[in-house]
Amino acid sequence: MITPSSMVAHVNAYLDERRRLGYQLRIEGQQLLKFARFADECGYGDKLTIELALAWANSSRTASPLGKARRLEVVRSFAKFRFIEDPGTEIPPAGLLGPAHRRVSPYIYSGQQINDLIEAASQLEPVGGLRPASLKTLYALLACTGMRISEAVKLSRDDVDWPKGALTVRETKFHKSRILPLHHSTLAALREYSTLRDNYAFLVKTSAFFLFDDGTPLNYEKAHYAFKCLRNKLRWTQANHGRLPRIYDLRHTFVCRRLLAWYEKGVDIDRMIPYLSTYLGHVKVSDTYWYITAIPELMAVAAKRFEHFTQQSLGEHL
Repeated sequence: MITPSSMVAHVNAYLDERRRLGYQLRIEGQQLLKFARFADECGYGDKLTIELALAWANSSRTASPLGKARRLEVVRSFAKFRFIEDPGTEIPPAGLLGPAHRRVSPYIYSGQQINDLIEAASQLEPVGGLRPASLKTLYALLACTGMRISEAVKLSRDDVDWPKGALTVRETKFHKSRILPLHHSTLAALREYSTLRDNYAFLVKTSAFFLFDDGTPLNYEKAHYAFKCLRNKLRWTQANHGRLPRIYDLRHTFVCRRLLAWYEKGVDIDRMIPYLSTYLGHVKVSDTYWYITAIPELMAVAAKRFEHFTQQSLGEHL
């Protein structure tokens, strides 16, 4: 067996191992390969040092301080893996370039905005074709289930269980799959789309659930490009804490609206959170809490509950 001697070879071995464990590492993988090519081109060989890691992290002319810290963090994870095989590997200390993460407040859509997005998608070109129907149905599905867009675009026609009214989401993060029960209105919308799609049977080249007019599957890039066009058309151009509305914010919105609905019904939130976490495909409940955003409606509920709590506490001491 030939031992890899270049940084690119070491990075590829690392990515192969992590992906076998279920990690997708799309962006991290791209960044690490850029780092590896930088190391090989600069003649560092296969020795990973703090000096090399800092040189690459600071080599970007466009990255912000936060971006440079993230670049270093990606290398740090790889360095810990390399240290097992090569004790001479230097692991950059955590926080060497400052914090690498900052939670940017997500954009929480109103019900009207979601309706506007779906309506605008239905008017895309070609009028009456599969593209507008696919995008309209995709965005609506994301809004009412909180699915990741990567999960939705990979759906196949066999993933919809029509008799049981459920959707199977296969091989998501960490190679986990889950079954999502659907509301009857969601199932009806999917059936309506399926009927239209199947009228294009002569174009079908794949078993993918969402198709375009040429028979090719709808993918993330196509959905993202269409969303940017719709965002401009709807004039959603004002940044929220430095970030424009994203498709992924539909997932954040789903979580906040679900909690609000439960609060309004008097449901025990602590008991229901694990169910919500499973529905979203999270491994840890803490991942679900990360999606909760202090929208005015939830803050109003929290204030009311706190007021009730203080009144009870005051009464007990009188």
